[in-house]
Amino acid sequence: MFGFLGVLVVFAVALLFMAIKVLPEYQRGVVLTLGRYTGIKGPGLVLLVPVVQRMTRVDLRVTVMDVPPQDVISRDNVSVRVNAVVYFRVVEADKSILQVADFYQATMQLAQTRLRSVLGQHELDEILSQRDSINRSLQQILDEATDPWGIKVTNVEIKDVDLNETMVRAIARQAEAERERRAKVIHAEGELQAAEKLRDAAALLSQQPQALSLRYLQTLADMASGGKSSTIVFPLPLELVKPLMEGLPRRPEPPAAG
Repeated sequence: MFGFLGVLVVFAVALLFMAIKVLPEYQRGVVLTLGRYTGIKGPGLVLLVPVVQRMTRVDLRVTVMDVPPQDVISRDNVSVRVNAVVYFRVVEADKSILQVADFYQATMQLAQTRLRSVLGQHELDEILSQRDSINRSLQQILDEATDPWGIKVTNVEIKDVDLNETMVRAIARQAEAERERRAKVIHAEGELQAAEKLRDAAALLSQQPQALSLRYLQTLADMASGGKSSTIVFPLPLELVKPLMEGLPRRPEPPAAG
């Protein structure tokens, strides 16, 4: 008699253990009654009918998924190896269980295929310099694709873009050529600005002949002070001789022959 009661007690405790579930704040339970969906439970204490009802736990926290490296051929036919990280969370627990067998694996495979297809539409320079816009495009595409599964993709980040050694050397040569081009352009712009200033200075000096003479003499003085000898042979400008010629008395004209 006592043995039979003991078995009943053990059986009742087992049923009670199967009937009582506790869900934390970040989890929800998808309940199936005799195989049919009957609602979402939690968080807190959940009572189930043993054998009749079955509950599947779903985590609502943000999940970080590391996408394996993918071989991508860009639009300009450059082979690169790219990996990314995807942040997503479950927003509708029932859809994540009823609409897809394994939402994590499905999201992983979808992220790999979308990563290759989206990056294949961009050139290498765009992949290297426009990561923010590509990340937003990937996030929007994955979010729309996983919406029927009750998944919300919050962020996608491209982590690394690996290039082969040949392409790295080509990019280095391109960067060197770009720096040389900029240096030549800056030098040409400096020559242009200097020529414009010299033109303005010449126009200003031409308005005052005395200023031009003083500038000429100052240049000769600078040349003399910079060398060991103070003797300089230079052509005499006509502007300096003309005032002296005008001050000299003129020779009398010979009388006309009668």
